[in-house]
Amino acid sequence: MFLVTGATGFIGSHLVEKLCASGRPVRALVRRVDRDWPCATACCDLATGRGLEDALDGVDTVIHLAGATKALTPEDYYSANVRATGTLARALAGRAVRLVHVSSLAAVVPSPDGRPVDEDTLPHPVSQYGRSKLEGERMVRELKPDAVVVRPPVVYGPGDTGVFRILKSVSRGWIFEIGGGDRWFSAVYVGDLVDGLIRAAVTDAAIAGRTYFMAHPQPNSWTSLASAAARIMGVKARRVRVPLPMAYAVGYCAEIWSHITRRPGIVSRDKIADAQCAHWVCDSRRAAADLGWEAATALEAGLAEALAWYKEAGWIRY
Repeated sequence: MFLVTGATGFIGSHLVEKLCASGRPVRALVRRVDRDWPCATACCDLATGRGLEDALDGVDTVIHLAGATKALTPEDYYSANVRATGTLARALAGRAVRLVHVSSLAAVVPSPDGRPVDEDTLPHPVSQYGRSKLEGERMVRELKPDAVVVRPPVVYGPGDTGVFRILKSVSRGWIFEIGGGDRWFSAVYVGDLVDGLIRAAVTDAAIAGRTYFMAHPQPNSWTSLASAAARIMGVKARRVRVPLPMAYAVGYCAEIWSHITRRPGIVSRDKIADAQCAHWVCDSRRAAADLGWEAATALEAGLAEALAWYKEAGWIRY
């Protein structure tokens, strides 16, 4: 039996769908049941651990996706990405349960010279989000040392709300570039990542206690992503360069609005700190060697799938 935390999120919903389609028994960990699910569900609050013992009944594999990618305060990142992770890891300590903990490339460090970082690179995250993800990894290593840790980079695809904001701007004819020069990044299509997470969970070759990056081997620039999206949508987009001080000012204003509405947004000074780095690129050869996993979906093909979904859902018009 699989238990998937963060099942209501972007990656988690795709993972649950894939597991159900493959016929594997799966249980989705949710805070409340407010819609129909294709699988069993368990209500649990990882902040307190309430309901966790029942959720783990009969479970032999946990894929932990729950966490925060945006927050009102740094404390909110640590609450979701460290303390809640610790609650789960403590409950799994000593159990014969495989844990796949999903972290992030942001927990490591941007490449200082453009060469992809690997699993042996010394972590030095530049944002509160990245630091909280690194602390979550350390919590897992302390309490459940045989866990497998997966660090995805940018994840995109149908239902994503992060890269979607860039695509929506492009659909309206605008390509915004922060600072000067291209910003390069590794990415992975959500379907490829889900396949990798399942491999890490079920493949005996997934070495206990190891960490894996999972990304498409070809890095891209944000400019090339926006240009590819414009081609797919058949729109002409104008490039606008946003100076870094202005980007931070926009992030600050977005934070104020988030505090007023009490709804954390994807734009913040913390996200600008990550976005200003020239190279967020990683090396996935360990995942290929150990797991036989490689990301098969090239950026333009993945964008076409995502944009078709957004159009069908009414999120984008073109």
